[in-house]
Amino acid sequence: MKTILFLADGMADEPLEKLNGKTPLEYANTPAMDSIARKGASGLFRTLPAGLPTSSDVANMSVMGFLPEENYPGRGPIEAVSQKIPLGPDDVAWRCNIINVGKDGKIFDYSAGHIENEVSSQIIADLQKEFGSDKVTFYPGVSYRNLLVLHGKEFSKDVDYAKPDSSHGIDEYEIQPKPLTKEAEYTVEFLRDLYEKARVFLENHPLNQGKECPANRIWPWSPGYKPAFPMFLEKYSRKGAVISAVDVIKGIGICSNMDVIEVEGATGFIDTAYENKADAAVEALKDHDFVYLHVEGIDEVSHLGDLDLKIKAIEDFDSRLVGRVMKKLEGQDVRFVILPDHPVPILKRLHTTEPVPFAVCGPGIEADDVQTYSEKNAPSGRLGLLEKDELMYFVLKD
Repeated sequence: MKTILFLADGMADEPLEKLNGKTPLEYANTPAMDSIARKGASGLFRTLPAGLPTSSDVANMSVMGFLPEENYPGRGPIEAVSQKIPLGPDDVAWRCNIINVGKDGKIFDYSAGHIENEVSSQIIADLQKEFGSDKVTFYPGVSYRNLLVLHGKEFSKDVDYAKPDSSHGIDEYEIQPKPLTKEAEYTVEFLRDLYEKARVFLENHPLNQGKECPANRIWPWSPGYKPAFPMFLEKYSRKGAVISAVDVIKGIGICSNMDVIEVEGATGFIDTAYENKADAAVEALKDHDFVYLHVEGIDEVSHLGDLDLKIKAIEDFDSRLVGRVMKKLEGQDVRFVILPDHPVPILKRLHTTEPVPFAVCGPGIEADDVQTYSEKNAPSGRLGLLEKDELMYFVLKD
């Protein structure tokens, strides 16, 4: 059985007065996703287990059934794997956002205005030149999403941290040792010092002068050591592929020995090449049993709090990606699955932990009474609430 899972990052939301009590998903025109619900079965899936970060790495690990309760390594090392950065046994990898702090000293934009790749890569290169050593290495990623690796036994991953996209209004770098070990305390002291030195450096950087939203801070978070994941093929007896623009999803794929398919024009924002990603998924299904087709842009505009862009991003996802794939595969024995990885309510601009709606249709899937795909309708579907790896085992069943 062939299966394509459409993952709309951050799509779930809450009812809005401005939309007459509807969520952006309910309000948007989504005939393709609605057809999955109408032809198949719906339910809810818990993607963010208690006690773990409310982040996309945890949520997507959950969707793929990789049990983050047991296997979560931190976002930094997952993205390091995606970038083919070798991690030694004493290396601690951190996701390192480039952010903007306003004149009031509080976080204004977790992405520094969705900084262009060319600018962010140059800034990261300059940070490496200024602060890099045998203990510190900066690596460029995509836009604001970069990496920092600390090398040595004196460093620890055991810290409490704040996610920058959930930290609007915070006026200092939040990090605390957990537990109070010598290594954790040293790591916190070291990073606070590096944060302050980088602040001075970035505020004076030529590429930040005259900018409305300059990249004037670094924000290291979600550290960890080299990951060890279950292998997708061994767990599910299926050959899997991942299509995404962002390192965290690619990293999960690489860690589980799935094939990562690069797509020209994939950006991680709402200007991504939807049609190219759709066509790549159809092509990948020829020699794979399962394709995980991830789109980041809906999450990004949700964090920006832009309702109009969120609705447009949902409609583009539906028509330019989901609908295109389904039309190209019409008449073939393929299962289709749709869900977000977590909610990002437009008014809160951060991840919340409510279970997300999902729908699945195709051969062997008995339809229920749900006619449209939404946060409101999915709970009445016959599949109820699924957790852990129950969703993947259901959609991949023979």
